[in-house]
Amino acid sequence: MQALHPELDGWQPRLAQLAAQAVADQGPDGAHDLNHFERVWRNAQALLAHHDQADPLVVLAACYLHDLVNVPKDDPRRSIASRLSAELASERLAALGFPADKLAAVAHAIEAHSFSAAIPATTLEARIVQDADRLDGLGAVGLARMFYIAGRMGSALAHGSDPLALDRPLDDKSYSLDHIDAKLARLPDMMQTDAGRRLAAQRLAILTDFRSAFAAEWTGIPHVAA
Repeated sequence: MQALHPELDGWQPRLAQLAAQAVADQGPDGAHDLNHFERVWRNAQALLAHHDQADPLVVLAACYLHDLVNVPKDDPRRSIASRLSAELASERLAALGFPADKLAAVAHAIEAHSFSAAIPATTLEARIVQDADRLDGLGAVGLARMFYIAGRMGSALAHGSDPLALDRPLDDKSYSLDHIDAKLARLPDMMQTDAGRRLAAQRLAILTDFRSAFAAEWTGIPHVAA
């Protein structure tokens, strides 16, 4: 997908370099690497196509720098990771000569993207970045990221006898498959843009189909009810 404004062509490689350096400093994480930032930006471009009034440079910067400080999901500091990322991004962007009048907007979009931070997105740019990041948690890529993160946290693939949590509470800290119903299934209704909701619903269908097929194989019972 092509950049939406000539100004973006000059900033994208510089922002990608900042993001790549942060990844190198923090160690490998296949769910939050440079590929993730680039996918989020591609998602954002699809949403920007429906919102001409949004500032694409603010969105671009926030997409690449939203996980500048990557705190593991099971770390007690997880809820402040987006604030730390916003603070560091502001410092790094100012040093690069990024437009000063856009720094606060970038910082807010970064702070508000996080699910765990629960910060309301009060600008259109922040809503687009939040949707773009959450879209990367859905669909086939989101499925791969889900199991990758669960493996890093030491979670089991699924509950041994009740993978669909039909007779037990959901527990996505212990069982990776539970994460689909515990969190990911909620994302389409939480999207901030109409285009984001449509894309999220399409991608969630991939996860729910997988969940049913997985449970059927896991239990040996065909056509397990979702």
